[in-house]
Amino acid sequence: MTQYFAVHPRDPQQRLIRQAVDIIRKGGVVVYPTDSCYALGCHIGDKTAVERIRTVRGMDERHHLTLLCRDLAEVATYARVNDRQFRVLKAATPGTYAFILQATRETPRRLQHPKRKTIGVRIPDHPVTAALLAALGEPLLTSTLVLPDSVAPLSEPNEIRWRLANKVDLIIDGGVCGIVPTTVIDLTGEWPVITRRGKGDTSIFGLTDAT
Repeated sequence: MTQYFAVHPRDPQQRLIRQAVDIIRKGGVVVYPTDSCYALGCHIGDKTAVERIRTVRGMDERHHLTLLCRDLAEVATYARVNDRQFRVLKAATPGTYAFILQATRETPRRLQHPKRKTIGVRIPDHPVTAALLAALGEPLLTSTLVLPDSVAPLSEPNEIRWRLANKVDLIIDGGVCGIVPTTVIDLTGEWPVITRRGKGDTSIFGLTDAT
């Protein structure tokens, strides 16, 4: 049965945050608000929960999942970051950007792209998400909440509750969220490349769209 928590979007109730984290640690899949749109999340070490997210999304192992991190130090545990990449990350985080980087040995192979050995990372700027990450004490594996029959992320908590009843373990209602996902930037090459244009201004970095 899916649980449902209504949290304050700017000052989330810590009691509910702790309960949400307990659900995540026990292998639950949760829906939560971010600074771009609603997302699905689970514990980084739970293979079954990861497969449940892929099933809800209707995507295979070639689709990058993202590690939601608290800060750049945590990013560096799971992704290789050189000086050039660090400058880009520092300028754009926290914010509505996800970055593709080469994974480190600490990153489980099943979370990496099967051929490229890369991982997506993101540092969000949202009070509810920040509270979840602080209480969890480690990254949250995440994916934008876009269903296979939709072109945009779900944004209305009531619709999410109806569409995902018994498919996830918890829905965290932080109010109506956006429908524009994060901008995804590939930093593995010589120059940063936008692989998905979404929310967030990238012009200051001189980025170009992937072709």
